[in-house]
Amino acid sequence: MNVLRPTLLTLACLMAQPAMASDLPSLGDASSAMVSPQQEYQLGRAWLSIVRGQVSQLSDPQLKDYVESSVYRLAETSQVQDRRLEFVLLNSPQINAFAAPGGIIGVNGGLFLYAQTEGEYASVLAHELAHLSQRHFARGLEAQKRMQLPVMAAMLAGIVAAAAGAGDAGIAAIASTQAAAIQEQRRFSRQNEQEADRIGLVNLEKAGYDPRSMPSMFERLMRQYRYDRMPPEFLLTHPVSESRIADTRNRAEQFPAGGTEDSLRYQLMRARVQLTYEETPGIAAKRFRAQLDENPNMDAARYGLAIALIKGSQFDEARDVLAPLLQKAPNDITYNLAQISLDSAANRLPATEQRVTRMLDLYPNNYPLNQARIDLLLKQRKIQAAEQALNDLLKRRMKDPDVWYQVAEVRGLSGNTIGLHQARAEYFALVGDYNQAIEQLDFAKRRASNNFQLASRIDARQKELIEEKRMTEEMLRG
Repeated sequence: MNVLRPTLLTLACLMAQPAMASDLPSLGDASSAMVSPQQEYQLGRAWLSIVRGQVSQLSDPQLKDYVESSVYRLAETSQVQDRRLEFVLLNSPQINAFAAPGGIIGVNGGLFLYAQTEGEYASVLAHELAHLSQRHFARGLEAQKRMQLPVMAAMLAGIVAAAAGAGDAGIAAIASTQAAAIQEQRRFSRQNEQEADRIGLVNLEKAGYDPRSMPSMFERLMRQYRYDRMPPEFLLTHPVSESRIADTRNRAEQFPAGGTEDSLRYQLMRARVQLTYEETPGIAAKRFRAQLDENPNMDAARYGLAIALIKGSQFDEARDVLAPLLQKAPNDITYNLAQISLDSAANRLPATEQRVTRMLDLYPNNYPLNQARIDLLLKQRKIQAAEQALNDLLKRRMKDPDVWYQVAEVRGLSGNTIGLHQARAEYFALVGDYNQAIEQLDFAKRRASNNFQLASRIDARQKELIEEKRMTEEMLRG
């Protein structure tokens, strides 16, 4: 696939350039009717599949589960009407988050690095949900009719390149775009950002967070990047000004105090991300030790040290570091998953199985725990059981390409060749490679030629993917 295909550029430029909030149509008028909610849904899924196929992602089940559950918590109190959300967790240490049409929420790993509390993290996502609830994409189409396609493509080329990790080259591409077009985009963006801030503040308070977290996040970003020649992508698409901070601060102060500012679970997930972006586990361990020396009761630092030691194969010390956390909270999922990881890495499989079984009895539908069970079954060479466990997981995560990828691998190990090709087809469809997906179902049909019912089901699914491919190409052509 071409990373910067023109159709993708056109689509994402339309998403990135919203209209003025003071001149917004009602959802029933002619302008908003240019794109219906269902069209937004389909458009968003098409865009998501392309991003998944082109940008590296974080596949950590615990991080994915945290992002999903935290956004759904915010969505429950938001103005978002269609709760069919999909998520993409990008493997980038740069701070960024975004919302795309049809309920797509994207989060860079870097958001955890920069948002020092759960309230600050939630303020960013509440802001993005507000973009969705106000349908800023549909409401910006009228403005886009005044912009020439080459200008839109050039602007998005930089945005996609930066998201994919091109860094300075992506920012340079944005900077070199026609000045007048950029000015118009920023004019529209300021109005939309202000609306998303105000709606996001209300949502934060309703969800139980302290709304003051939003201006605090903005202030930190402005301080950190005040003298930066090349600001991060988040500040290019969400420009922060003194007036914007003052507006959100004044509005936040009108809410009663007492909302949640932080949580231990967020800090544990933050430690996982910090470890991901350290150069080595040893460097991470050194930093977590320093935090513990400063504050011996800092459980997140103790947890970070434990997982850094596990990653560095220092199992005995990791066990000693982790023990006080498990003693304090013996049923905590995150701590037990760390012990499961430790025992599995040390090849203590009976202890691993005992802990996995006990935790699944307590939390039978927890995604990371179920994934830990599957990983254990594979290490025990119980391939058939692992395949069944994955089939059960698929019932809850049908749109997760990471799960389909592993399903294909396990079906291959079990000798289920037809199922292998079917799983590969679903994986390729989710990452936007419809040609490969359709080809995999051709392979499956040939293998199933003696089973009429199975071959018919495969053929029906192939026709569905062919139609999805046609619709996607048609939508992206605009």
